[in-house]
Amino acid sequence: MTVKELSQEARHEEALKKYALDAPELMDEIKDLSPDDQKDQIQWAFEDEAEAQGLQPWELTLKYTTTPEEYEAERLKLHKEAAEVLGVEWEEYCEMNNLVV
Repeated sequence: MTVKELSQEARHEEALKKYALDAPELMDEIKDLSPDDQKDQIQWAFEDEAEAQGLQPWELTLKYTTTPEEYEAERLKLHKEAAEVLGVEWEEYCEMNNLVV
């Protein structure tokens, strides 16, 4: 399945599953929590991991759900969409977000 076949929500759910597999110590810590609380803890840890890598959570989602070749193209595409929605020129948006293109 390619990145284009997944909705943003489905892509994020897939990323959280893969992240949980990469975090056995987290899963051990939260094993006694309810399923809803486990889901919240995984989401918060995922967001913390994104921040630690200097990424937005959606960028970390892309890292977990794309090939390295797809990642950069998809990342830039989504940043360009954000710039358009915000009504900001691409160059200005790149400066504001420390993007090197």
